[in-house]
Amino acid sequence: MRTLKARTVISLFALVCQGLAAHSMAAEPPADPHAIWTFQDENASITTSNLPDRYYVNGLLLGYTSPTDAVPDFLSDIGHSVWGEAGESRQRFTASISQSIYTPADTKVFLPPPTDEPYAGVLTANLGLIQDTTDHRSILGLMAGLIGPDAGGQIVQNGFHSIIGQKPTKGWADYQIQDEPLVEFLSARIWRISLGSLGGMETDVLPDLSVGLGNLRIYAMTGGVVRIGRGLQSDFGVPRLFPGPNGDYAYTPVEPFDWYFFAGAHGSGVAHDITINGNSFRTSPSVSLQPLQGELEIGFAAIYEGVRISYTQVFQTYSFRTQRGGLHQFGSLAVSVEF
Repeated sequence: MRTLKARTVISLFALVCQGLAAHSMAAEPPADPHAIWTFQDENASITTSNLPDRYYVNGLLLGYTSPTDAVPDFLSDIGHSVWGEAGESRQRFTASISQSIYTPADTKVFLPPPTDEPYAGVLTANLGLIQDTTDHRSILGLMAGLIGPDAGGQIVQNGFHSIIGQKPTKGWADYQIQDEPLVEFLSARIWRISLGSLGGMETDVLPDLSVGLGNLRIYAMTGGVVRIGRGLQSDFGVPRLFPGPNGDYAYTPVEPFDWYFFAGAHGSGVAHDITINGNSFRTSPSVSLQPLQGELEIGFAAIYEGVRISYTQVFQTYSFRTQRGGLHQFGSLAVSVEF
């Protein structure tokens, strides 16, 4: 009897070891020698609704993503120290520059009511580390820049309005958050869980968790996205400008034509947002932050010949207590090209 039990234990141990070895072998994604350049725009003008400029009105990003494993040693060591998985993962680093613009709902007056969101321009340089296994993606990020007139929000918005023949917004001089340096640390993880096939198409769900800490924002966000299509192993969802849920800019095509539709929901707990709360160490326009926020998103993505195009329609709840006008909506369009 003891001999039988010992053999059973040894056999189970061997099966577990084989399973762990198989998981370890499967955990490392394929290498990708291509770098990726991305241009992204988020704006109400590319949404399905006819909305005026208000609140979060525009976000622009130009970014670079390295080939897999082309990461400086010190940055790679940081990722492995934080997440582990050395020898079981692929890493890429990202570098980008982004600008976001915020305005009150009433942009036709020089001094909006004090219950309306302040004008703000945010300009940042962003560095990130992406660490992938076959079933999850880990992200570390650092954003550094400034908020205020020197971030160029007024120049970009009114310059674009001039080009398309619209009147300039009037309150930038009197109701804008002033210059302040910004630093933000970001961390996120996205899991990829297959749900099997449906009518010959793949399905999966992407639960995620992210946190941000800095004088730009302090927040935690969680939620998930459900996808249906082909080639879902090519990425971990579509990119969004932070603090939105972000599958990030790395992808590796797995079929000649990868595509999917998606829908998701996320909730955030926000302790601080400088675009709402105003400057940290000086008097500036501000409104009362809504600490619990949510959003819904739907969209699609396609990858063909190394080019990924994605579009996301976003519906957000109020970010400050005196906000009006129902759900805030905007579209997010991203185009990425492999080189």
